[in-house]
Amino acid sequence: MIVCGDDALATRLASELHEVYGERVLLVAPSARTPGSRPPSVTPSRIRAATLLERMSAARNRGTAAAADDPVPVGSSGEVLLPVAEMEADEPSEEALRLAGAERAAALALVYDDDETNIRAALAARRLNPRLRLVIRLYNRKLGQHLEALLDQAAAVAVPGLDPAAREASTTVLSDADTAAPALAATAVAGTSKVIQADGLLLRAVERAAPTRGEAPRPGLCTLALLSATAADPAGTPQRPLLLPDDSAVASATGRGTVVLENITHAARTAPPRRLTGRGAPLGEIFSRRLRWALAGVAAAVAALAVASWLTTGDDPLHATYLTLLDLFAIGDPAVGETPARQILQLLAGLVGLALLPVLVAAALEALGAFRGAAGLRRPPRGLSGHVVLLGLGKIGTRVLARLRELGIPVVCVEADPEARGVALARRLRVPVVLGDVTQEGVLEAAKVNRAHALLALTSADTTNLEAALYARTVEPGLSVALRLYDDDFATAVYRTLRAAHPTAQTRSRSVSTLAAPAFAGAMMGRQILGAIPVERKVLLFAALDVAGHPRFEGRTVAESFRPGAWRVIALDTAEPDERRPDLATARDDGSGPGLVWDLHAGYVLRPTDRVVVAATRRGLAELLGRRPAPRGTA
Repeated sequence: MIVCGDDALATRLASELHEVYGERVLLVAPSARTPGSRPPSVTPSRIRAATLLERMSAARNRGTAAAADDPVPVGSSGEVLLPVAEMEADEPSEEALRLAGAERAAALALVYDDDETNIRAALAARRLNPRLRLVIRLYNRKLGQHLEALLDQAAAVAVPGLDPAAREASTTVLSDADTAAPALAATAVAGTSKVIQADGLLLRAVERAAPTRGEAPRPGLCTLALLSATAADPAGTPQRPLLLPDDSAVASATGRGTVVLENITHAARTAPPRRLTGRGAPLGEIFSRRLRWALAGVAAAVAALAVASWLTTGDDPLHATYLTLLDLFAIGDPAVGETPARQILQLLAGLVGLALLPVLVAAALEALGAFRGAAGLRRPPRGLSGHVVLLGLGKIGTRVLARLRELGIPVVCVEADPEARGVALARRLRVPVVLGDVTQEGVLEAAKVNRAHALLALTSADTTNLEAALYARTVEPGLSVALRLYDDDFATAVYRTLRAAHPTAQTRSRSVSTLAAPAFAGAMMGRQILGAIPVERKVLLFAALDVAGHPRFEGRTVAESFRPGAWRVIALDTAEPDERRPDLATARDDGSGPGLVWDLHAGYVLRPTDRVVVAATRRGLAELLGRRPAPRGTA
């Protein structure tokens, strides 16, 4: 298998295929001198980040022990695997792909950060090898759909007898931003929620703290993981998180938090957020509340004068209202020789007309400012609280912003580059944006971080994310914080230190490449990954598998097929084989027909015609796919 890329995702993906699935992998990447490529593991920014961490972790020292040598990796057929081979190429040209062996490869992943580079390489690879399974990283969703159909059609034309199932899996277009955004958004919203969508349903898993003495644990569909943190040790040093534990492990794990599959709900379409540029913009977005009260007061005064004129003069109500309006705009005849009541009403109408003039001017100015501001950036309004402060509006930040707005969560964005990708989306959604370097004094204060519910640091620099989190914690010690960090060891140290310094505050660290790599690896193996749930720095995968040909499933009950720490059947697709949709992660168009059954009885016997949804560790999924993973120590 060949992996071509220029950033962290390529490295993660190559490691995933080699260490988890036991595949021979060639990593094609630009040389270290090429601009835009990721430097080697130790960089000055990493050193600066470590220095920042040391300043606030002086009270806590984390010892390190010498790790045992890793065993020699073994492939799926028992052969000894060499380390991931590397090849330097500044760009994935047709010649570079030929030298990498694309004509004989089983699968090719194109995960460059630039969409155009991936598209050019995909077209060249399809010409070289029509049977090659392509996994392409694209940020543009609509373009990705068209490209996937085009490449599948090209494969079908080049190989007329190609099996329809193989043609369906010959090209897969994924986005690391789309894969990671739901988990990141859920972390910011509730601090504990994880959501997977399949068959028009939302699978919701939540982190639960350990029950206190005398408190009964709340029930759930099943326990997906045991967390490392305990009430006595919030930093979680004594134990590692345990994925897919059995009932005995859950019962004996006193004092440990859990990740529980809580409920399943139907995924409803959310109404798009209101924005000023749409039809029927609400008055609240055009006129201020004070101005609306002033206009209402003037209208009430005019109505009172019209009623008074009608009662005192005995005229027709319409004629009395007409005279009042003439007096209001100072175009009526003077009430000379009229009754005193009529003269007093005329004077009062003139005074109301004088008061109406500045109100109308203010309304015109506010409307003009509102419509001009529709093309500009909003500032955080006064009194804003309970919102999410989102740092960074790049590819990941843009997707997370869209997800948060779909959920109806108030957001304030902070971005240093006014031309960043997500600034246009924030402007269109009328989301407040603070332009400035988050590490500069006063920027986070302008985003009202002291009254925020959570801080979500998603810039591409680990140091910036860490510095922003540390400063935000000095402003609001109880603030929920989620950090985007690349390095696992560094992220673990940050997580444990922040938990030790602020045990009552929510702290999470996430790696986008770690969240996205399993989905890309599964696609290269020809399998559908429905989603991934982060458990601290580990990942729990959800995949759709056919029971036929799986001796661990076929003819066994749901309870017998469960292997603790590896996999667990959580759902059954009841559709007939010829009616099944290839993509379970998308909702049904008409809402009709059979779907997924989540409340499976433990005694249900799995049949060869069934298709199941399993929750699995990375290595457990590799074993289910018939691969022998490299024997390392982590799941």
